[in-house]
Amino acid sequence: MPSTQDNPDIYNVSLDDFEQKVIETSRQRPVLVDMWADWCSPCTVISPILAQVIAGLDGRVALAKVEVDEDENMKLAGRYKVRGFPTVILFQDGEEKARFSGAQPVSFINSFIQENANL
Repeated sequence: MPSTQDNPDIYNVSLDDFEQKVIETSRQRPVLVDMWADWCSPCTVISPILAQVIAGLDGRVALAKVEVDEDENMKLAGRYKVRGFPTVILFQDGEEKARFSGAQPVSFINSFIQENANL
């Protein structure tokens, strides 16, 4: 999986810090959560696309990456009823606002954020 390229707006999250890094952070700014798996080829396709979109938003939106095969992270996928990977969930004000699944182009992701996040 490509690295987060030293962008402070893109970070890895686990079950242990999900509450702080996603729910609490989403009270200050929207957070996209990328639920992905190492074996998932659409996940490797969308990862650099999400990074490109986040970089273009100049810190207004964060991207939290959850590798569902690590440790207890599958519990997060279960909690949010994720059916396939990748699934990207937008959190704002501590709550899920919208989601999409599968690899999508930059234009789709930009529209998704504009339509669902209060920026």
